[in-house]
Formats: sequence, C-alpha cells, structure tokens
Amino acid sequence: MAFAIEEINRNTELLPHTTLGYEIFDSCGVPSEGLKGAFNLLMEKGKNAPNSTCAGVPSVPVIVGDGASSQSIAVSRLVAPFTIGLVSYFASCSCLSNKSEFPTFLRTIPSDIVQMKALVRLIHHFEWTWIGAVAEDNDYGRSGMRSLIEEAAKFEICIAYIEFLLPGRTRQRVSQVAKTIRTSSAKVLIIFCGESDAMSLVNELRMQNITDIQLIASEAWVTSFQPWRAETVDILSGTIGFGIRRAEIPGLREFLVKLHPSTAPDNPFVEELWGQVFGCIISSSNQNLKENLSGIPYKPCTGSENLETVESAYSDVSQLRVSYNVYKAVYAIAHALQNLQSCENGKGPFVNNTCGRKSKVLSWQLLHYLKDVRFSNHFGEEVSFDNNGDPIASYDLINWQKRPDGSVDFVKVGYYDEALPKGEELELDESGIVWHRAALQNKVPLSMCRKSCLAGTRKAVRKGQPVCCFDCLPCADGEISNETGSIECIKCPSDYWSNEPRNQCIPKEIEFLSFQDSMGITLTAISVLGACITGAIAAVFLHFINTPIVKANNSELSFLLLISLILCFLCSIAFIGQPSPWSCMVRHTAFGVSFALCLSCILSKTLVVLMAFKATLPGSDVMKWFGPKQQRSIVFICALIQVITCVIWLLTSPPLPTKNTKYQNAKIILECGVGSTVAYCSVFGYIGLLGCICLILALLARKLPDRFNEAKLITFSMLIFFAVWVTFIPAYVSQPGKYTVAVEVFAILASSFGLLFCIFFSKCYIILLKPEENTKKHAIAKNFLKYFQSSDLLQIFPAAGAFSFNISYFSSCTCLSDKREFPTFFRTIPSDSVQIKALVKLIQHFRWTWGGVVARDNEYGRFGIIVLVEEIAKFETCIAFAEFISPVGTAKRMPQVVETI
Repeated sequence: MAFAIEEINRNTELLPHTTLGYEIFDSCGVPSEGLKGAFNLLMEKGKNAPNSTCAGVPSVPVIVGDGASSQSIAVSRLVAPFTIGLVSYFASCSCLSNKSEFPTFLRTIPSDIVQMKALVRLIHHFEWTWIGAVAEDNDYGRSGMRSLIEEAAKFEICIAYIEFLLPGRTRQRVSQVAKTIRTSSAKVLIIFCGESDAMSLVNELRMQNITDIQLIASEAWVTSFQPWRAETVDILSGTIGFGIRRAEIPGLREFLVKLHPSTAPDNPFVEELWGQVFGCIISSSNQNLKENLSGIPYKPCTGSENLETVESAYSDVSQLRVSYNVYKAVYAIAHALQNLQSCENGKGPFVNNTCGRKSKVLSWQLLHYLKDVRFSNHFGEEVSFDNNGDPIASYDLINWQKRPDGSVDFVKVGYYDEALPKGEELELDESGIVWHRAALQNKVPLSMCRKSCLAGTRKAVRKGQPVCCFDCLPCADGEISNETGSIECIKCPSDYWSNEPRNQCIPKEIEFLSFQDSMGITLTAISVLGACITGAIAAVFLHFINTPIVKANNSELSFLLLISLILCFLCSIAFIGQPSPWSCMVRHTAFGVSFALCLSCILSKTLVVLMAFKATLPGSDVMKWFGPKQQRSIVFICALIQVITCVIWLLTSPPLPTKNTKYQNAKIILECGVGSTVAYCSVFGYIGLLGCICLILALLARKLPDRFNEAKLITFSMLIFFAVWVTFIPAYVSQPGKYTVAVEVFAILASSFGLLFCIFFSKCYIILLKPEENTKKHAIAKNFLKYFQSSDLLQIFPAAGAFSFNISYFSSCTCLSDKREFPTFFRTIPSDSVQIKALVKLIQHFRWTWGGVVARDNEYGRFGIIVLVEEIAKFETCIAFAEFISPVGTAKRMPQVVETI
C-alpha cells in the first residue's frame, strides 16, 4: 500500500495537486484488534499528516482492509454509520455482498460465491461426484460451505462430509477431522481455510499417513509457501485451486529491499521483519522479540543487514496476488478522488447537481465516487465494482508442482473468468496438470460414491443416501440409455426395441409364417400333397366312372366334392407368407367358400342316401324331389350363401394386415386382422352349421343297408372334422404369432385329410384292390337271402349291405315290420302281431281268464310276449306266469319251467 501511495504521489497525471497519506494498524488476525485500529482511525489523535490540507480532519475518509472476512465484518459494521468506505483486498466471504448489512463495503477480491462456482465447475469437469470439505468455523468458512452446497446441488455433486476447524485448532479436533477423511471413500478434499489452519490439517494428515487424497485449496492458501515442506510433499504435490490473479508490479522489489531500520525508526513492522529474516533484534527494549519461535534468543543487529542480499518471502515478488489486490484498492481510491476533484459545478452527482468538497473530502462523497469508479490499470485490467461492491471476478487455476530442487512451483494451468460467455468461463490446460502422486500414470484421480452407470443402465438412488450413491439397474425391455450416468431410460419408438445391452433401439423383428421357414415349407408341402392325392383319387373315379361303386355314390357330387377338397388344400397356402391386403382377403374368403362348398356336397350326398331308402316302398315318389337337378341346387344355394356373406364382408370391413405387439413386445407380429368380427363369426358359424346338419343326417342314415352306403363314412368324416376344429379353438387362442397361423393351417389340412380319407379311402380300396366286389353280379346275388327263423335274419341283416331288398317266407317277428330299421324287408308269412290277436280272440271265446305262457328267449319269443301282454290286457284276461327257454342250457332249464306249470 505504501508503495502504491508513493507511486501515485509521484504521478503528475493522477491527483497532481494532492498528496495522499496513510496510517497502518495491525489487526493481528483478531477482530478485536481490527476494531481497535478502526477506532484509532476514526478518532482524531493529533497525528496529522505533514500536508496542511489534512489538518483538523477528525477521521479518515476511506479505509483499506481488513484482510480477513471476520475482521472486515466487524470493522464494516463499525464504520458503516459514518459512511466511511471500507475496501478489502482479501475478505472474500459472500456475506459481505449484502448491501443492506454492509452498505459501505467494497473489495478487490471476488466473492466466495464466484470461487465456489469456479471450484464446482472444476470438480464437475473432472467428474468428481463425491467430495469432502473442511472449513474454518467462522463467517468465511460457513458462508463458503453454504455456497458450496448450493452450487454442488446444481451439478449433482455430493458432499460426503463437511468438517469445521474450531478456533484454536486443538489437536484433538484436527485428529477427528483427519479420521473422518481417512474413513471416507471420497478421494477429493476441499480445504477452505486460511494458511495456518491448512497447515495444521496437512500436518495431521501426514502424521496419520493419509496420502491418497487429492487436495483442492481455497484462494486463502493456494499460493502459500508455508505448508510445503519435505515431509508434506507426498500430500501437497498435485494440489490445485483457484488463486487471485497475479501481476508483476515494476519497482516493488526495489522499494521493499531498500527498507532499513534507519529509514523507518518508528515502524514496529521493521523490527519484527528483521527478527524473522536476519534473526537479530534491533532494540533490546522490545521484550516481545527477544527469542524466535524455537526459543533461541535473538542476537543484536549490527546495522549492516541488507534485505537485498538475502532471499525471503518478504522480498519475493513472483506471486504478487494479495499485494496486487492492495495495489488495485489504492488506485481505485485515487481514481475516485480524482473524479471527485475533477467535478464541474452544476454537473455534480449530488443535490442540485453540486459537486463534493475537494479540499476537505467527506467520506460519504468519496464513497459515492468509489462505487462508480471504473478504469484500466497499467496491466490492462479493468477495475470497477458492481452493485454489491464486488469486482469483476477472475481467477488463475494454480497447480502445485515439485521442482527438481524439491521446492514448490505454483504453475498456472488455467483460469476462470466470469465475464466470459456462459459455459466458457473455465479454461484448462489439462496436459500441464501434475496430479497427486496416488494417481496412476498421472491420470485424473477418481472420486465417486459409485461409478457412473454404463449405457444400458439407469441410476437408482439408495434410500437414505445422497443422490451420488446409487445402484445401476438395467433398463427394462423396450427401453435404453445411450449415455453413461443416465437417470432415466428412454422408451423406444413403437416399431423399435432395445438390443441386448439396452443401449440402442433396433427395429423390431417382424414375424409371420414365411415360405422360407421350415414350418412354412412343411405346411406348403403337405397342402400340395393333399391336393395331389385328391386329384389322384378324382382320376381313379374318372377312370372307373361306370363301375357300380362309383355310380351308387352319385358320381357328379363325388367329383364336385373332390374339387372342393382340392380348393380346401390349396387355400391353406394363402395363409403362408407375409400378409398383404390381397392375401388377407383371399385367405379368409377362399377358406370360407371352399369349406362351404365341400360341406354342401356332403350335405347333398347325405340327403340323397337318406331319401333313397325312404323311397323303397312301391309307389313312393320321394326321389323325384331329390334328383340330379335338386342335388345341384342344394350345393349351389348352400355355397351361394357363403359367397354372399364373404362379398359383404369384403365390401364393408375387409380383413387387412395389422401389426400385433400384444403378445411379444420385442417382435412385430404381422397378421391379418378380421376386419368385421360379425362377418368373421358368420363365415365360421355357417361352416359349423353345415357341418352339424351333415353330422345329424349322417347319424340317421348310418344303418341303412346299401352296400355302397356312405352314411357311416360321412359320419366318421364329420366326427373327425368337428374334433379337429373343436381342438383348434384353444390351440388358436394360446399360440401367439406365426404359430397361430400354423395352427389354423394345420386345422384346415387335418379336416381336409379327414374328409378325404374317410369318404374316399374305402371306395378306392375296393376299386383298386377288391375289383371282384365292384360288379353288378356280386351286388344282385346278395339281394335274395331267405332264412327260416327271425333271430337268424336279425343277426344276418345288418351285415347284408349289398342287397337292395330281402323276401322271407317264415320270419314272422313283429320287429321286422319296423321300416326305419328294416326298410328293404318283405315276407310271405303274416307278422306275429296278427297271430297274437287271433290267439287272444280264441282265449276270449272260451272265457279263459287265467293262463300261462312259455316262449323262446330270443327276439321272436320276446316280441311275441310283448304283443301278447298288450292285446290280452284289453279283455281283462290275466297271465299267471311267463317262462323263457334259453337256447343254451335247455336240459337244466326245462324241469324249472315244468315245475312252474
């Protein structure tokens, strides 16, 4: 400060007619001493400056200081009521920016808020998310920690611990703080303390052998040589932190080294400086300086000591940082005073545009100009204060590097300038940084509670722990994270799915029953095989078209049925391949029409078989209603109904391709939507209706005796048809994707093969392997079988399926009169029912009301007894007993019957 004032006094352009004076008080780093010095400055003590313009001034108009935040807070509160400006060069506490509490405070050092922004930006740049902090337990430390917490939260940086060093720095407390550092997993530590507290903590870290911590220094000690010693190199090497901008002030070293007790006999600082630098005492009367810190007595000074001949921290001007702030503070006051004195009357800033007093400067007027001061100094730096009294913030990033001789070198490896655009304030030269020795290969050390989650995972905060302590959970299916440290996973678009590492959305696999699939190839081959087999059967029937077995089964309907079965086989191919609008419409309509035509043919054949045997009685004309034209009409009408339904379906709401992701999210199942559910159910329902009618009619006609009767074959074929499609329903519902289509194709093929083999296999067997049974002579020879007993005829009749009618001359059983069961039976003997009526008439004539009956235990005897009971009940005649004689065991049974009689 003295150098700057003398430099200004020599300057002919700055305050040319004014000489500045000063008075210096040492606060000794204690707020009470700072207040004492402020009181001395405020009170007139009769020690006026030589310049007469200062005579009679009771107080100074402005104060430079104090260096520490706590002292500056105390002094500022004292001088604020007097509107005396206080310009600090090292008090960085953010609390001092509060103008309602400290209205006259200004400073040339940036606020700790800016320092914390710079530190957090630095920490964020190196991806340190888990840090510790140690601070002084005073206004400077606590305000700094509040700013650190606020800024760290913006970048999701977690603070593992915050420890405060109490005034006095007891060994026990420092040891506790060191233990916390040792047990924590945080490997980056901010020491937000002054020089002495930082030294105490570093010494304790050395004693506890804690050497794996990367230190970050605050601006209070980042350029201090005092902590660096041989035993602390392992701890301090690689330390980084933001320091105040450095400047080389020309002439300052020469000014410092020419200081001598002879030129400043009343300066108490000189005596203390001589004791520290030369180890001697100037005046034996100064009891405070009789021995050094080691307890060794000082020797008397000779007077020949010269500061220029020794190297000391006092004369070292290589790190002029705090001194540069003092230099700027003095020049700011000088420029403010210059502006006050250069004010023109009528253009002043005060009431009625008046100017301030120029001879006897008033503190509040000088403070007004000081707040508005703005100038560029010799080094090209702009000096000014904002509304909070803070300067334009800028820092140098300092890295502690060990020189070859073992001393420390404060290397500038970057800077932070708040005046730069947002996001560009921090500039680093990472290649020039030397990290703590614990960092392998001089790589950036790691400090995190948990390593960043890799791509494909997301953070999941642990309950009750900071956000930096988290678990990494893999993204769910269909979600990805393509960056490390993702908080949330991103859901893939509807047509995309996550890959296996969950770090990229890939197009979903498209699934459908393809012709290239083994399943598709198999089903296609079976479909073609079925069509070929059906064609072969049609060729056999065409070759043997004039044989009885082909004629007996209506060859026209048989060929139409075979054609429809070929269509059924071929329509299944439409279900294979990638669905398209045309394939979707063809597959459902072709299936519906083909099966409707097939079942219509079966229905017509079954009706013809059933009606043919109803028309075997003489004079019956039933068959005129079921001739070839009527048969064709039945097939046409039944198929036409299905065709009309399909046409309406296609015109109103046709089946179209749809993308189904309901069953498998990772796949897009290409399938054919049904369009109209009503139409879809109508087509299938109509096929089921035709099938039911065919089954019922076939069951009614299954026992008709024609050798070539198809009723039983149709019955079996329809049972297989229904078994396949009833089984198909649960399989269709339970099989997603292409397997649904495969099940449907299988059902079509199975039911088609069932109809083909059940109806035509036996016929082809007779035509090809038993040609002797496929003759007219063989059929007619079986038409005239005579049996003398009714029981024998009843046993033989079901097997005699080759004859058209049968005539008996002695089978009198009443049961044979049932035309539903024996439609082709005729006889020349009366029925037993007539004989029973004659017997009952005879019994009535002789008035026999009590009689017994003995009959053979067969159809002849049992049916006779039934008719006898019915007839005799009409005439109030009673039957005493009825005994049956079995064809087997007659000798044993006869005595029992005789005994009953």
